[in-house]
Amino acid sequence: MRTDTIAAIATGLTDSGIGIVRISGPDAFDVIGRIFIKKSGAPADVTRSHTVQYGFICADGEIIDEVLVMIMKGPHSYTGEDTAEIDCHGGILVMRKILEAALKNGARAADPGEFTKRAFLNGRIDLSQAEAVIDVINAKNDYALKNSMKQLSGKESEKIRKLREKILYEIAYIESALDDPEHISLDGYRGNLSNTLNEITDQVRKLIDSADYGRIISEGVRTVIVGKPNAGKSSLLNALLGEDRAIVTEIAGTTRDTLEEQVRFGDISLRIVDTAGIRNTDDIVEKIGVDRARDAAADADLIICMIDSSVPLDENDYEIMDMIQGRKAIVLLNKSDLPAAVDILSLAGMEKLAGQKLIAVSVKEETGFDELKETIQDMFCRGNIHFNDEILITNLRHKEALHKALASLEMVKDSIRSGLPEDFFSIDLTDAYTQLGSIIGEAVEDDVVNEIFSRFCMGK
Repeated sequence: MRTDTIAAIATGLTDSGIGIVRISGPDAFDVIGRIFIKKSGAPADVTRSHTVQYGFICADGEIIDEVLVMIMKGPHSYTGEDTAEIDCHGGILVMRKILEAALKNGARAADPGEFTKRAFLNGRIDLSQAEAVIDVINAKNDYALKNSMKQLSGKESEKIRKLREKILYEIAYIESALDDPEHISLDGYRGNLSNTLNEITDQVRKLIDSADYGRIISEGVRTVIVGKPNAGKSSLLNALLGEDRAIVTEIAGTTRDTLEEQVRFGDISLRIVDTAGIRNTDDIVEKIGVDRARDAAADADLIICMIDSSVPLDENDYEIMDMIQGRKAIVLLNKSDLPAAVDILSLAGMEKLAGQKLIAVSVKEETGFDELKETIQDMFCRGNIHFNDEILITNLRHKEALHKALASLEMVKDSIRSGLPEDFFSIDLTDAYTQLGSIIGEAVEDDVVNEIFSRFCMGK
C-alpha cells in the first residue's frame, strides 16, 4: 500500500457554484499549511479535528481563491487518514490552480478511486461497501439509489459475514474433531451438517435469485421496441424521450440499426432500444438491421410490440407475435386516432398474445402513455421489488462469487451422501468460505482490487 499524500478535484470538472479539492495522507496537514492562510493571516489550525476554517489559498505569493478548509484527522475521515478538503469557487481554472498548488507543495495526483481504495485498505469500509460508492454515484433511479445506500451501510456485508460465521464454525468443528477425537465426537454430525448446509444454501440461492431484479434496478429495464416498418417505433422513442432522437420519415425501413436511450419511469429507468422494422426484405443493409432487432428482442427484459392499428394485420405482424409469445411484453395498438382496421378485442382473444397487456395508443396525439407507464411500473416494481430488509445483488462479481460458493457447498452435500471422510467436507467448506470472503474483500487478490477501483471517477 502506498502511504504518500494524494490530492484531486473531488467535484466534476465543469463550472459550478462550489468545487472541492481533497488532500489525504500523512502529510496532508503540512501541504495545507503551505498553501492556506486564515483571513486573520494566521496559518491553518490542524490541532483540532472536524473544524472548518475560512481564509485564502495562495501560491507564489498570490491569492488564488477565497475558501473554506475542513480539517479531519485520521482515522475519523473518509480515507482513515489525515484529510483536508478545500471548498472553493467552482470554476475549472480555479480548481485546477488550487490542485496545482497542492501538488507543488508535497502531494501527488490521486489515481481514479484512490481515496475510496485507501478507505478500504485502511479498514474504514469493506470491498462491497466500496463498490456501493460508485453505484450511488451512478444510480439512475430511486430504487437503484436505495439499494446502493443499503449496500453502502453494510447490509450485504452483514449478510455475507453471518453466512461465513456459520461455515467457519463447521470447519473449526471438523478440524477439532479430527485433531482430538477422544473429546469431540463426530457421531451424528453428518445429519446436523446437512441441516445447516440446507439453511446456508437456501440463503445463498435467494441472494443469487435476487440478482436479476438487482440488475434491473441498477442498470434499468432493457426494453426493446419491435414492430414492422412505419408502425411508430421511432416516434414512440422520441415521444418518451421528449426530443427527436430517432429519425422519423414516411419511408419504410428508415431505421437500419438499433438505437439505445435511457428513460426514467417513476422509480425505475428503462434502457429503451429502438430497432429496425421487422419484415422480409432483399435489402442487405436492412436485413442486417432486422437480424439485430431479433437479437435485441431475444435479450430484452421487456418487449414493446408496436402494431399499426390503421391497417390490417399482415404476415410481418404475425411473425412478431410469434417472437413475443410467452415473453414479458406489452402490445401497443398505435394510431388509435385513425379509423381502426384492427380491433383490440379480437387481438385479445388470440392465442399468440395470451397473457399480454394490450393498450391502444396514439403516439402522434400522445394518448395512452399514462396507461403504458403504469403497466411497466406494475410489471417491474409493485409486488416484485421491496425495500424492507431484502438484499438485492446488483454486482456481477458478487453474483459469480455466490455461484462458486454454492457449488462448493453442494459438493459438501455430495460428499455427505457418498459417505466420504469428514476432511473432504472441510476442503469444500473452506472454498465456500473463501468465495464469500472475496465479496467483502477478504482473501481477494490485488489485481481484482485494482480493477474495481480503476472504474471509479477521479477524486473519489
